[in-house]
Amino acid sequence: MPVATNCFGSIPDDAGVHFEFPAGLPAFEHETRFVLLAPLETAPLVFLQSERTPGLCFIAIPVDAICSNYNLALSAEDLEKCGFEPGRVPETSEIAVLAILSVGSSETTANLLAPVVIHLASRRAVQAVRADRVYSHRHPIRLPEVEAGACS
Repeated sequence: MPVATNCFGSIPDDAGVHFEFPAGLPAFEHETRFVLLAPLETAPLVFLQSERTPGLCFIAIPVDAICSNYNLALSAEDLEKCGFEPGRVPETSEIAVLAILSVGSSETTANLLAPVVIHLASRRAVQAVRADRVYSHRHPIRLPEVEAGACS
Protein backbone atom coordinates (compact mmCIF):
# COMPACT_ATOMS: atom_id res chain seq x y z
CA MET A 1 0.00 0.00 0.00
CA PRO A 2 1.52 3.39 -0.95
CA VAL A 3 2.62 5.76 1.82
CA ALA A 4 1.26 9.32 1.69
CA THR A 5 3.83 11.98 2.59
CA ASN A 6 3.97 15.76 2.68
CA CYS A 7 7.52 15.94 1.30
CA PHE A 8 7.74 13.07 -1.19
CA GLY A 9 4.18 12.70 -2.47
CA SER A 10 2.90 9.14 -2.61
CA ILE A 11 5.66 6.58 -2.00
CA PRO A 12 5.11 3.21 -3.72
CA ASP A 13 5.17 0.17 -1.45
CA ASP A 14 8.43 -1.08 -3.01
CA ALA A 15 10.29 2.21 -2.42
CA GLY A 16 12.66 2.39 0.51
CA VAL A 17 13.02 0.00 3.43
CA HIS A 18 9.89 -0.39 5.55
CA PHE A 19 10.56 -1.12 9.22
CA GLU A 20 8.94 -1.09 12.65
CA PHE A 21 9.77 0.45 16.01
CA PRO A 22 8.03 -2.08 18.33
CA ALA A 23 7.87 0.50 21.14
CA GLY A 24 7.68 3.61 18.94
CA LEU A 25 10.11 6.47 19.36
CA PRO A 26 10.54 8.57 22.51
CA ALA A 27 7.80 11.26 22.34
CA PHE A 28 6.31 9.45 19.31
CA GLU A 29 5.26 6.16 20.94
CA HIS A 30 2.28 5.70 18.57
CA GLU A 31 4.49 6.06 15.50
CA THR A 32 5.74 2.52 14.93
CA ARG A 33 5.94 2.08 11.14
CA PHE A 34 8.44 4.02 9.01
CA VAL A 35 10.04 3.84 5.61
CA LEU A 36 13.73 4.65 5.15
CA LEU A 37 14.28 6.75 2.03
CA ALA A 38 17.78 7.34 0.67
CA PRO A 39 17.59 9.57 -2.43
CA LEU A 40 20.94 9.69 -4.23
CA GLU A 41 20.75 13.48 -4.58
CA THR A 42 20.74 13.97 -0.78
CA ALA A 43 23.37 11.37 0.18
CA PRO A 44 24.54 10.83 2.84
CA LEU A 45 21.29 12.29 4.25
CA VAL A 46 18.37 9.88 4.55
CA PHE A 47 14.76 10.29 5.61
CA LEU A 48 12.71 8.33 8.14
CA GLN A 49 9.14 8.84 6.92
CA SER A 50 6.21 7.80 9.09
CA GLU A 51 3.79 5.45 7.33
CA ARG A 52 0.95 6.75 9.53
CA THR A 53 1.51 10.53 9.61
CA PRO A 54 2.27 12.22 6.25
CA GLY A 55 3.89 15.25 7.94
CA LEU A 56 6.27 13.29 10.18
CA CYS A 57 9.63 12.79 8.52
CA PHE A 58 12.98 12.76 10.33
CA ILE A 59 16.19 13.74 8.55
CA ALA A 60 19.04 11.44 9.53
CA ILE A 61 22.59 10.54 8.59
CA PRO A 62 24.59 7.35 9.07
CA VAL A 63 26.54 7.76 12.30
CA ASP A 64 29.81 6.69 10.67
CA ALA A 65 29.50 9.62 8.23
CA ILE A 66 30.05 12.04 11.12
CA CYS A 67 31.93 9.92 13.66
CA SER A 68 34.01 7.11 12.16
CA ASN A 69 34.99 5.68 15.55
CA TYR A 70 31.48 5.76 17.07
CA ASN A 71 31.04 3.17 19.81
CA LEU A 72 27.48 1.82 19.70
CA ALA A 73 25.94 0.77 23.01
CA LEU A 74 22.84 -1.44 22.95
CA SER A 75 21.05 -2.56 26.09
CA ALA A 76 19.57 -6.04 26.44
CA GLU A 77 16.15 -4.45 25.95
CA ASP A 78 17.32 -2.73 22.72
CA LEU A 79 18.65 -6.04 21.39
CA GLU A 80 15.37 -7.78 22.18
CA LYS A 81 13.24 -5.06 20.54
CA CYS A 82 15.34 -5.33 17.38
CA GLY A 83 14.97 -9.11 17.32
CA PHE A 84 18.52 -10.10 18.24
CA GLU A 85 19.39 -13.00 20.48
CA PRO A 86 20.03 -11.87 24.07
CA GLY A 87 23.67 -11.02 24.70
CA ARG A 88 24.73 -11.24 21.04
CA VAL A 89 26.37 -8.10 19.72
CA PRO A 90 25.22 -7.54 16.13
CA GLU A 91 27.73 -7.30 13.30
CA THR A 92 27.92 -3.89 11.61
CA SER A 93 26.66 -5.49 8.37
CA GLU A 94 23.43 -6.51 10.14
CA ILE A 95 22.40 -3.03 11.23
CA ALA A 96 21.99 0.53 10.06
CA VAL A 97 22.91 3.14 12.70
CA LEU A 98 21.50 6.60 12.06
CA ALA A 99 21.71 9.92 13.90
CA ILE A 100 18.58 12.05 13.75
CA LEU A 101 19.37 15.64 12.82
CA SER A 102 18.04 18.88 14.24
CA VAL A 103 18.31 21.57 11.60
CA GLY A 104 18.23 25.11 12.91
CA SER A 105 18.75 28.49 11.31
CA SER A 106 22.26 28.82 12.74
CA GLU A 107 23.45 25.24 13.21
CA THR A 108 22.68 21.61 12.49
CA THR A 109 23.22 18.99 15.18
CA ALA A 110 23.14 15.21 15.27
CA ASN A 111 21.79 13.09 18.11
CA LEU A 112 24.68 10.72 18.84
CA LEU A 113 23.37 10.07 22.35
CA ALA A 114 20.35 8.16 21.02
CA PRO A 115 20.93 6.78 17.51
CA VAL A 116 18.31 4.88 15.56
CA VAL A 117 19.41 1.26 15.11
CA ILE A 118 17.69 -0.81 12.43
CA HIS A 119 18.12 -4.59 12.31
CA LEU A 120 18.14 -5.00 8.53
CA ALA A 121 16.99 -8.66 8.45
CA SER A 122 14.06 -8.33 10.86
CA ARG A 123 13.28 -4.72 9.85
CA ARG A 124 12.82 -3.84 13.51
CA ALA A 125 14.31 -0.72 15.03
CA VAL A 126 14.93 1.10 18.27
CA GLN A 127 16.18 4.50 19.28
CA ALA A 128 19.01 3.30 21.51
CA VAL A 129 19.30 5.89 24.28
CA ARG A 130 22.70 5.62 25.92
CA ALA A 131 22.97 5.77 29.71
CA ASP A 132 26.59 6.94 29.81
CA ARG A 133 26.53 10.41 28.17
CA VAL A 134 29.71 9.65 26.18
CA TYR A 135 28.12 11.41 23.21
CA SER A 136 25.88 14.45 22.91
CA HIS A 137 22.33 14.76 21.64
CA ARG A 138 23.48 18.03 20.01
CA HIS A 139 26.71 17.07 18.24
CA PRO A 140 27.40 19.94 15.80
CA ILE A 141 27.84 18.92 12.17
CA ARG A 142 28.23 20.58 8.83
CA LEU A 143 25.78 19.32 6.24
CA PRO A 144 26.97 18.53 2.74
CA GLU A 145 25.66 20.75 -0.02
CA VAL A 146 22.59 19.12 -1.59
CA GLU A 147 20.31 20.20 -4.41
CA ALA A 148 17.05 21.83 -3.42
CA GLY A 149 14.16 19.43 -3.58
CA ALA A 150 13.01 17.26 -0.73
CA CYS A 151 10.97 19.31 1.71
CA SER A 152 12.33 22.64 0.54
